[in-house]
Amino acid sequence: MKKYQVMILMLLSALFLLFGCGKKESSGTSFELVNDADSSSQTPDNKTETSAEVSDSEEDIPPAEGLVRSRITNEWIDEEIANRRPVSIMVPNTKTASQYGLSEASVLYECNVESSITRLMGIWEDWDNLEKIGNIRSSRDYFMYWSFEWDAFHIHYGGPFYMDSLLSRNDSENLNLNIDVSKTYHYRDIAKNDFDNAFISSELIHKYINDNDYSLNYRENYSDGQHFLFASDADPNLLTQYEDAIDAGNVDMSLAYPLTNCYFLYNEETGLYERFQHLSGEHEEPHIDLSNNTQLTFKNLLVQNTYYEVRDEKGYLSFQCHDTTRDGWFFTNGKGIHVTWQKTADYSATRYYDDDGNEIRLNTGKTMICILEEGDSFTVDGKIIYTNSIKK
Repeated sequence: MKKYQVMILMLLSALFLLFGCGKKESSGTSFELVNDADSSSQTPDNKTETSAEVSDSEEDIPPAEGLVRSRITNEWIDEEIANRRPVSIMVPNTKTASQYGLSEASVLYECNVESSITRLMGIWEDWDNLEKIGNIRSSRDYFMYWSFEWDAFHIHYGGPFYMDSLLSRNDSENLNLNIDVSKTYHYRDIAKNDFDNAFISSELIHKYINDNDYSLNYRENYSDGQHFLFASDADPNLLTQYEDAIDAGNVDMSLAYPLTNCYFLYNEETGLYERFQHLSGEHEEPHIDLSNNTQLTFKNLLVQNTYYEVRDEKGYLSFQCHDTTRDGWFFTNGKGIHVTWQKTADYSATRYYDDDGNEIRLNTGKTMICILEEGDSFTVDGKIIYTNSIKK
């Protein structure tokens, strides 16, 4: 009798272990918006680890030896370039701007500065073999915070005194052309006028980095090795899994950027958003990189609604870049969804989540990030979109 009791107990134990393990393996990974109370912490959170797990689980065979996936665009690039820090460069966006090299940037930011003028900041991952980048103008402290999250060398032509505290930080490795009076690291060249004519090259960037003993390797306190979460090329993110996704053939930022009047048209043949703008009411035209006569195009568009303040009578602005959760929009493949975004520390990546709290998947390619003042609006296919609240 005891023998049978022992056998029954052993059988029940085995069944308990079997079903218990099966339940654990089948449970999915959940995503939650976490507000990091310690903004100085540079440790990746669970969402970052999940992003890496998704990427690792896919069959990803390089098309050639020595190529790896870019952490910025997910495109195949040389491993040496992928492991090297990028550069961020400030470029004006006015009628007198002479814009060279913008089509080579992996990510492009646009944000208002004073007087409703916008300024651009590009993130160049592969910044070799560029003979003329610019023209280069002044930065703002909020652009530096966005540069920090890429651990980029920040290149600019000075800026207001509000930047001084950031520029004086030991971890702020930047090239300020305003103090490069001998033109050791930049040069003047033919441009639309005699003011917007400061440019830089790959050779001069390397010279500055070498002269200042900066390391090309990502720094130890830069934790976000996987900046964006990407969909696989075989299974791109079409946004069709979202019932409330909207059609987005024309994303127009003119209401938020009244002097730039830029907008993006989706090209179904290429799968890219083409950028147009008409400055100060002039005829609209493609936004062209003068170095190669190429129109700026993007696979992903991100809109960030951002708390801001006017600092003084000159109109200098301040944007809350981190320690906040705000809303925005994500557009790709001719569709769009509402998102929220969060950045928890100087060097942490800005993360974007759908309305269910899942981190969104971008598609392989370049990304445009439009920073909007909280309360501003834009239009999608002629319909006004207000980005001043977080959907529950």
